[in-house]
Amino acid sequence: MPDKHLSTQFDSELNAVSSRVMELGGLVESQIRQAVYALLQYNAEAAAQVIEIEARVNAMEVDIDRELASIIGRRQPTARDLRLLMAISKTTANLERVGDEAEKIARMVQRIIEKSGAIRALPSTELRVAADLASGQLRKALDAFARLDTAGALAIMKDDDAIDEEFDGFVRKLITYMMEDPRTISASLDLLFLAKAIERIGDHAKNIAEFIIYVVKGDDVRHRPLEQIESSVK
Repeated sequence: MPDKHLSTQFDSELNAVSSRVMELGGLVESQIRQAVYALLQYNAEAAAQVIEIEARVNAMEVDIDRELASIIGRRQPTARDLRLLMAISKTTANLERVGDEAEKIARMVQRIIEKSGAIRALPSTELRVAADLASGQLRKALDAFARLDTAGALAIMKDDDAIDEEFDGFVRKLITYMMEDPRTISASLDLLFLAKAIERIGDHAKNIAEFIIYVVKGDDVRHRPLEQIESSVK
């Protein structure tokens, strides 16, 4: 009976810290939405809100890491439980970095608003497609993490190329603008910075998907070709 009681307590602690990760994920998603809105509307107030949220994201990351250290120290978990705690730590770190990318976008938007001028003639609205893809990938990654769904994780990794293709296409378009009118070079580089931040959000979602497979299968699939990862999931 005491062992069952301890097991129930441990499960409760795991559920609590997992819920905190989902809460952090929701906060970061709101950052992305605000950052993209700020970019598309050149809205300084929305950009400022993104930057304000970043302090809460950082504080939550520290709190979750503290909880994880406490659980590991007291429970000394092994096997899948330990892998889950490690994956929670890695996922938390990736979510914090997504928040960093959202903050970068917001600060760049503030810079653009201050400079104004040529950038408004550039195709900044076309970043919406890549931003929607990246945000959707993050949402799917969080859903898959909550259910430890390896099939969902694999689908996220397969879809990652779509964000890369959007980024590459946007870069080619910016190069055309710069070649046709050198006066747009500075503004185009600002937009390139923003596009790269969006692409990185997709990369972090992919990282979370890899951790899901690690928890469930006990196999670290980072830096492997997709074909090998598919074999691992089957």
